[in-house]
Amino acid sequence: MKKSAYIIIFVSVSLCVLGLAFVMSASSTYSNIKFENLFHLFNSHIFRVALGLFFLIVFAIIPYDTYKHISKGLIFFITVVLIYTLFYAPSIKGSGRWINLGLMSFQPADLGKLFLIIHLAVLIERKGDSIQNLKVLILHLFFWVIIISGLIFFQPNISNGLILIFISLSMFFVGGAKLKHILATSLGSVLGAISIAMIFEHSRNRMLTFVKSILYGGGINDQVNQALLALGSGGLFGQGIGNSKQSNLFLPESYGDFIFAIIGEELGFIGSVSIIVGYFTIFIAGILVAKKARDTFGQLLAFGISFSIILNAFITIAVTTGIFPTTGVP
Repeated sequence: MKKSAYIIIFVSVSLCVLGLAFVMSASSTYSNIKFENLFHLFNSHIFRVALGLFFLIVFAIIPYDTYKHISKGLIFFITVVLIYTLFYAPSIKGSGRWINLGLMSFQPADLGKLFLIIHLAVLIERKGDSIQNLKVLILHLFFWVIIISGLIFFQPNISNGLILIFISLSMFFVGGAKLKHILATSLGSVLGAISIAMIFEHSRNRMLTFVKSILYGGGINDQVNQALLALGSGGLFGQGIGNSKQSNLFLPESYGDFIFAIIGEELGFIGSVSIIVGYFTIFIAGILVAKKARDTFGQLLAFGISFSIILNAFITIAVTTGIFPTTGVP
């Protein structure tokens, strides 16, 4: 287990360091124009990375058994925060996802994923073989998935709501739930998410534009077209770090949701594949940690977090390459 843990730490730190370089490259032009400071967004990103490393150390020190005893408190806490976000978060680009804490803003949906993973790991371990009963699966486990994902859906944040559902369903499968129950629940969840998405204008427009691009051809939108142009111009080995042209205001959100396009432009196909391999390495190492965990809770916790990381990465890359509609996943 220690070897797998060291691999996770090494690859994660390596990706963070590379991320700093690409955020600097992708954000400098926009930062200079918007804030008259080349390093404004870069400095903000450094602060977030440092904060993340701090919490990484804190959570690593705490024995994971501790989370069993506080999972109920965590899930109630995030429920209250998500309710607050739904009613009081400022609307940005059509959705209210962010809470401003002064020094930084954050999306409670991200905490919702982690806390739900912890709580589901506790519940699945507790239910044991009874998870194969559809009534138990729906009323005792999927109930919390509906609550948390529902609050996220109505922000509206369709993509993160779906990510949370698929993470939960994968945990149910690993925990021993019947495949037919999971497939039925998946179908219902997707149909429900689409129905909610059609209520809100900006998410409805994104979905309809994506469907039209599939049916009638053409680009999804200018943002995706510019992202594909960046990826294509990178060639095999890229333009070199710091030499991106698309980050000069041609590609919106080049420093955020579409950062993978800048990676492809500057590092090329080889570099892009290396980043993807890095994420898969974290996932595989996480699975190995899960297999060696001493109890079901530890196994599900390690699996859920590992799957969450690679699923978020996959969707970000899929959106950048036009495989999925634009979502807003960070």
